[in-house]
Amino acid sequence: MRKNVLVAGLSALLCLSTLNGFAKTPAASKSADGTIVLVFKDGHRQSFNLAEIDRVEFPNSAVAMGGSTASLLPPRFIGKWEVGDGNGSNFYITLETTGDAKRSIGNVRGHWVYEGGEARITWDDGAQDAIRRSGTGYQKRAFSEGKSFTDEPDNVTNAQNRTPHPI
Repeated sequence: MRKNVLVAGLSALLCLSTLNGFAKTPAASKSADGTIVLVFKDGHRQSFNLAEIDRVEFPNSAVAMGGSTASLLPPRFIGKWEVGDGNGSNFYITLETTGDAKRSIGNVRGHWVYEGGEARITWDDGAQDAIRRSGTGYQKRAFSEGKSFTDEPDNVTNAQNRTPHPI
């Protein structure tokens, strides 16, 4: 009798473990508005309230999101760029990981964002510049005050990142 109970118990345990293996994975919980959900490689999920997040950083990639930065800033644009002024001379534009920018002509400051596949810089004096890939290199397009990035540029010159890494 004892042997029959043991066999029956083992059989029941085996059936339960087999059924457990076929059980459905629980549906992912719906995230509430104002949350971000991270899904890890092992499949577990973790939600965070966006109101509690100041910024998101991706170490070793010089990319940040949040805080004063409106969009992801690609590392390839960060650094000190040597660009033409449209009159045969060169100057420098420095693009920082924070979204801040500075121009060596007139020591002007500004802010840059990544949009439309290019770095778009709006200067405190009202001028705008865009640095974009062109073939195997880059070009700087200058726009005077009152123009938009979709207007015809005032001049187009070559641009070269002299410090192709975060500064």
